[in-house]
Amino acid sequence: MDRRPGYYTLRLGLVGTLFVAGWAAFFVVGDSWYQLLVAAFLALVFAQVALVAHDLAHRQVFRTRRAGQAAGLLVGNLGIGMSYGWWMDKHTRHHAHPNHEEHDPDVSPDVLVWSVEQAEASRGLPRFIGRRQAFLFFPLLTLEGFNLHVASFRALRRPSLKHRALEAGLLLAHVAAYLAALFTVLSPGRAVVFLLVHQAIFGVYLGCTFAPNHKGMPMLTGEDELDFLRRQVLTSRNVRGGWVVDTLLGGLNYQIEHHLFPGMPTPNLRRAQPIVREYCAELKIPYLECGLADSYGQVLRHLHEVGAPLRAGGRRATESAT
Repeated sequence: MDRRPGYYTLRLGLVGTLFVAGWAAFFVVGDSWYQLLVAAFLALVFAQVALVAHDLAHRQVFRTRRAGQAAGLLVGNLGIGMSYGWWMDKHTRHHAHPNHEEHDPDVSPDVLVWSVEQAEASRGLPRFIGRRQAFLFFPLLTLEGFNLHVASFRALRRPSLKHRALEAGLLLAHVAAYLAALFTVLSPGRAVVFLLVHQAIFGVYLGCTFAPNHKGMPMLTGEDELDFLRRQVLTSRNVRGGWVVDTLLGGLNYQIEHHLFPGMPTPNLRRAQPIVREYCAELKIPYLECGLADSYGQVLRHLHEVGAPLRAGGRRATESAT
């Protein structure tokens, strides 16, 4: 649980350098279609900034809440246009009840359905998409970046959101600077294409970072009475892959350890893994770990399976009509 100031100094410095370098390249390249390469690069950097904000929210970086919050507001709201306060509230509820149908906002059936019960009770858009949601999952992630920005601004209407004025000011400053840069340097057509490519890749990368962690794992309801250890372990999945996957997923591939010790600095999670895995084996608690490609396969298979009632209902309606 010890702090890792050296690691975070290096990581924040590297991500910050890449962020500045990306925007410097944007202004150097100018009004050119080569900017789409810059858009893709900045999308990857934005996702890495979001992963840094995640660690800040869990107080892994600074000792005091105030320092972590200040850094989170600058990195999240001003840096990438995502409300730090909104995300922290949402993520805290997720950690308390991972994959719980009533309490985890990450598995609410807003667009996709995550259980057969949700599928059978779905209406409107989730019911329409749910029939083919496994095939639509990755295409839908292209909209996740836009969704994060919209949700951040919608959260400003909540009286419970702390520092609403500051959050609003930083979000508006980000949007103003972002759009001013795009439409000043690029022609209107190229500016719109840059924005679409940048936000789409950002959404796909960020979605691919979080999807392997819990999606496709057991869903819980009020009838499931599990202790803290089992609630966190049984709903989480670790992803193997060495330092490459560690970097791509920001250390969240050690999801089981992260959920058991959310304040543990990211580089220490791999050190805790053997201890946690051995302890789970002693208690005969399933400890799931797989490769990155396999994790996505499990997610897609789960989405396809829970959408089965909707496909069956569609076939029955067609047969009745004929």
